[in-house]
Amino acid sequence: MKKIVMILAMVIFAIGSDLKPKDFDEYLSGFNTQEIGNMKINSADMLEMVKDGFAILLDIRFTQEVEAWSIPFAKNIPLHELPNRLNELPRDKLIITACPHNDRANMARIYLTMKGYNVKYLNDGLLKTVDSLRGGSAINFIRELKENK
Repeated sequence: MKKIVMILAMVIFAIGSDLKPKDFDEYLSGFNTQEIGNMKINSADMLEMVKDGFAILLDIRFTQEVEAWSIPFAKNIPLHELPNRLNELPRDKLIITACPHNDRANMARIYLTMKGYNVKYLNDGLLKTVDSLRGGSAINFIRELKENK
């Protein structure tokens, strides 16, 4: 049932969203309470969407941070490299931007939104994600991720 709801939500979001580049004035002029909900996602929902292939997790931390601890199922493009590496991002999936908390992730979300991508930021951050992937949870998630590829 949860998968059906997620698929339906993605279809509705894709149909209702304007996936073309915008300028910041246009974005702010159209900002409303619905956009507040559209701009963020929590770790539990993110993990489901990544596992099911509807989204990718974009880790925008610096290379040194990723070297210290990494999320192997995430794509790493440091925030400052994002403008030169847009071609690495799919336009047919939800992109979920993430950093340890959410400050840089939201900056990346705004930038990618202006470029016409379907984007949310991980509002509880990578630290919450890592905390939720302990022991059996991590084993099950990676097994299901591999099965869905």
